[in-house]
Amino acid sequence: MQGELLKKELQMYAKEIGIDECRITTADPFLVMKQRLVQQQEKGYASGFEEPDLERRTTPTLLLDDAVSIIAIAVAYPSKLKDAPRGREGERRGIFGRSSWGLDYHQALKQRLTLLEEKIQVLCPGAQTRSMVDTGELVDRAVAERAGIGFSGKNCSIISEEHGSYLYLGELITDQYLPPDEPVEELCGSCNKCLDACPTDALVEPGVIDAKRCISFITQTKTLIPEDFRYALGNRLYGCDTCQQVCPYNRKKHATQHSELQPDPEQVKPLLIPLLSLSNREFKTRFGSLSGAWRGKKPIQRNAVCALVHYQDRTALEALRVMAETDQREDMRALAIWAIGRIAGQEEKDYVEARLLVDSATDVQVEGERLLSEWRAERAV
Repeated sequence: MQGELLKKELQMYAKEIGIDECRITTADPFLVMKQRLVQQQEKGYASGFEEPDLERRTTPTLLLDDAVSIIAIAVAYPSKLKDAPRGREGERRGIFGRSSWGLDYHQALKQRLTLLEEKIQVLCPGAQTRSMVDTGELVDRAVAERAGIGFSGKNCSIISEEHGSYLYLGELITDQYLPPDEPVEELCGSCNKCLDACPTDALVEPGVIDAKRCISFITQTKTLIPEDFRYALGNRLYGCDTCQQVCPYNRKKHATQHSELQPDPEQVKPLLIPLLSLSNREFKTRFGSLSGAWRGKKPIQRNAVCALVHYQDRTALEALRVMAETDQREDMRALAIWAIGRIAGQEEKDYVEARLLVDSATDVQVEGERLLSEWRAERAV
């Protein structure tokens, strides 16, 4: 089928199957992105979650031998939580970031890309294709930018004038020729709201992010995090939307057209204290459909502890003591002791000292001794 006609057929079909944007770019190497990635690694800004091979991240023909074109897709997701439950004293709640609302977007986009691949086979029998979403080698943002889905904003998100930046991105590489679309103009102008609002100064300059300082990344790690970052989490359980919330292009943007992406308020804004005692099975049953569950329950529980400190929730002290005394994970026991100390202060000095006598784990000793040292210094003043 002739390229222009094939492109039109695929874009029409994309709309039918719930793809909000479908645009085309070539399978040429992403040389500008490669240079950005080199600089990111040299400065130590990479998160470590990425595909380590920069050639595979930027050279489509390494992923599909006869690659000619790439179909870039975008699906808009909701930004507002209807009937959101309200937290109150004794019933504080955490929040999952918007990108984790509704059905795991990897599944939602993969379903659409599979249908698109099947359509290509109908129109062009024997065509070669390869699709990917987020966890694939290619940099989704680079593909979307060059295909004209939107421009790359100062917050490192793809921003569409029509949809804002609340977009899931995916791509499909094919050996079929499709006329490429043009990139769109960068329209951030002099606006720096995202840089000014970032809680941890992770946006070190326009379009450059230190992933290791980004709260969205931090919420997904599994280890103890530095104390300053624990406070910076606020009530976030997974992800961070701050740089998108302040973006003028997201004003009044709220996608409701995809039912499977609409959030369950109780699921994405859960009570914090019950999270601390969830079993693996209970966690998977309750949160397994969310993309935010991909790292398991531990990061969510750790972030919940930090959120309880954020709220200074004294009703959580009993649950935190249970965690400090019975949890099999050394770092979680240590975090619970830290939280008890930060919520109740020196009135828990005897408890902290008692825990250090019976729990010799390194993390426990470090967190407990830091509290005791601070309290001794306060009394000495």
